[in-house]
Parts: sequence; C-alpha cells; structure tokens
Amino acid sequence: MAKRLEKKNKGWRGSRDFWLDAAYDLLIESGVDAVKVMPMAKSLAISRTSFYWHFEDRDALLDALVQRWKDKNTANLISQTKVYAETITEALLNLFDCWIDPGLFDAPLDFAIRNWAQSTDKLKRINEQSDRERIAAIRTMFLRFGYDPEQAETRALTVYYTQVGYISMMVDEHLLQRISKMPAYVAIYSGQSPTQSEISRFLARHKLQMQR
Repeated sequence: MAKRLEKKNKGWRGSRDFWLDAAYDLLIESGVDAVKVMPMAKSLAISRTSFYWHFEDRDALLDALVQRWKDKNTANLISQTKVYAETITEALLNLFDCWIDPGLFDAPLDFAIRNWAQSTDKLKRINEQSDRERIAAIRTMFLRFGYDPEQAETRALTVYYTQVGYISMMVDEHLLQRISKMPAYVAIYSGQSPTQSEISRFLARHKLQMQR
C-alpha cells in the first residue's frame, strides 16, 4: 500500500483503481471486515470524501472487489479450458497455467473470497455459482476429447477440488517442486501421460526447467 502513496498529490482524489487496489490489499491481508472507507482514507493519506467520487458507498466497493475476482479468476480459468490443444494432456497443461501464473489466476484472492463468503449468503451463492461454472468448463474440456459424460464429470471434479484444496490449505510448496509433479497429475486426471514435447512447451512458456 505504501507504493500508492507515492502517486498522491495535494488535492488528488485518487482513482477508482487506486481505491480498489487498496481495498484488495486489505481484503487479502486482513479480511473483508478491514475494508472500511475511513481507515482506508487515513492510511492512504487522502480525503475520505475523495472515495465518493469513485464509489457510491462501501457496498459498491465490495461489489467491485467481487467483480475483479470474477474477471480475474473465473473468466480466466474458463478461457484456459478453451485454449487450443491437440490432446487432453496438452489441454490440462493449458489449464495448469492458472496454477503457475498469478496474472491468470489470483490464488490469495480466491482464498479471501471463500473466507468472506462464509459470512455472507449473497456472496456464498455467487461463489457456488462460480464453482459450478469452472467445473462445467473443465468437464466440457474433457468431453471435447471424447470422455463420456460420467468420466468427464468425475475427472473435472477431481481436477478442481484438488486445486481448491491447495488454495484452502495454503499449501507451502516450492514452485519447482510442484512443477515436477504436474506430469503425474496430468496422467492421474486424464489417464494419459503428457509427451515430452508438451511438457517442454509448458515449461518454456513459464521460463522454467524441470528439476532432475
């Protein structure tokens, strides 16, 4: 949050993204109860009234945080299931990009939203709908490669629940260690092993090398 102060000039009202980024930081660090206009304004050294140039009220700010999560995580995950692939193993590695690239999928934000949803019925319903949409996209990916509906459903649930478990348990695993397991994950999820060329392309786009 300190970096945001460098942008501040006398009389500056901030920007919508300035306030939204600050709210995001607080949500990740301390939970939704910490996202309040007056403390935010004080910590940002900016007028509280400046907030209302960009948001009607705190609820509007919270709605914007939820929309950011939808756009960043759910939309990107669904998009990754549709990226061109010649095999299911390649398609799964495309999906795995989400677990490697925080620009595609923000795991801390997903964790924060799930925690917040436990105390808010409306958000709980939104989160459940998002889960259904993500699972449906992964299921459709399997169907595209010839799996029958029951197999596609079960495999999609296995893929998704495993990743949700990683996020919810806040698994502390070195990136290269996790990368080294991904070919085996692909084989377990699909029943097929990725080719060396598929693995090499996956590693190359993330500028990584497999540990030996």
